[in-house]
Amino acid sequence: MDLFNLSALLITITALFSYANYRYLRLPTTIGLMLISLAISLGLGVISYFSGNQLHDQAAEILKGIDFNKTLLHGMLSFLLFAGALHVNINDISKQKWIISLLASIGVILSTILVGILSFWIFSFAGLKIPFIYCLLFGALISPTDPIAVLAILKSIGIPKSLETTITGESLFNDGIGVVIFLVLLEIATGGHHIGPADVWLLFLKEAVGGAAFGVVTGYICYLMLKSVDDYQTEILLTLALVTGGYALCDALHISGPIAVVISGLLIGNRGRILAMSQRTRQHLDTFYELIDNILNAVLFVLMGFEVLVLHITPKIFLSGLAIIPCILFSRLLSVGMPVGLFRLFKPIHPHVVKILTWAALRGGISIALALSIPKVVWRDAIVTVTYMTVVFSIVVQGLTLGKFAGRLVSGGRQEI
Repeated sequence: MDLFNLSALLITITALFSYANYRYLRLPTTIGLMLISLAISLGLGVISYFSGNQLHDQAAEILKGIDFNKTLLHGMLSFLLFAGALHVNINDISKQKWIISLLASIGVILSTILVGILSFWIFSFAGLKIPFIYCLLFGALISPTDPIAVLAILKSIGIPKSLETTITGESLFNDGIGVVIFLVLLEIATGGHHIGPADVWLLFLKEAVGGAAFGVVTGYICYLMLKSVDDYQTEILLTLALVTGGYALCDALHISGPIAVVISGLLIGNRGRILAMSQRTRQHLDTFYELIDNILNAVLFVLMGFEVLVLHITPKIFLSGLAIIPCILFSRLLSVGMPVGLFRLFKPIHPHVVKILTWAALRGGISIALALSIPKVVWRDAIVTVTYMTVVFSIVVQGLTLGKFAGRLVSGGRQEI
């Protein structure tokens, strides 16, 4: 199937799912699409089983036309991160910079290590001999959280502004840090040569610091260009060039495109929005990237539904996934609790913030994109399957119960984070 027909198929299916959710389910878009995609993929799986795996073969043929590494990790991801950064108020972020920094750095590293260790034990106990480096890779891709669905739910119950900022800021920056850790571990796992601790730190610093510096430079250049024109079509094109061209150049320079995109998105979304755009441009820009973000997340879930049809899901993998889900929540509790406990020594914090941050840690499109970008190795099916199970659990179970859960805790706490 050629690129146009493939894109047409994915967009058509996504549009139909969105229509069904809006007309009949009336759930938040992310949750509704996930439920429909899950139901359809399970239904197709059953049909495929009784029809001699014809659907399996057709799905496999479709997926052959997709280079997940390029399409997701080097394509969709740049738009998802830029769209998220564009709507973050940097003044609010600066007020919570220390707790956000701790959560997005120490928290992500702790989560990666804890999930890696626990999943390695569970996979080993189940008889799945997955190397430890791939378990750490799974820990890195499952640690980033998706704030889109979370904030829509939490805003409806009136959470403190500072807590909302912390959730948004942490999700935004742990995406960037999580992707860098994922890429470093992927290089170790697939590089074919020995990499020592010093090489790991050097690679991490080059990716992170180089990406941040690149984001500042390209973001500022784009800001100056936006300031010199007053035409929303031209200005949106300039931001598209910043996202796509900047990310591609980062890839060529071997520095972190995700972090560069986040930094440039913050710059354009704040300084650019206030000083370089008219009200008309701001409205068009916000609408454009909100639509892009929703479409890409929806397409990712549909792609994951196709992928489930061709995965070799064994009872061992499925049971391992069920056991790993609570381990991920436990790892999140510890990786959030330790930085917050440290910060609590210097500033009053809402007494239930750790519980809220733990249960509000929904996984979404970025985790799926990273999982699908793993090269075709023996252990890929297990990692993709467990990722899918975790995303489904977080969006459906945590997402549907988060409002009531957080509402009780927020009303019972008087301090803000």
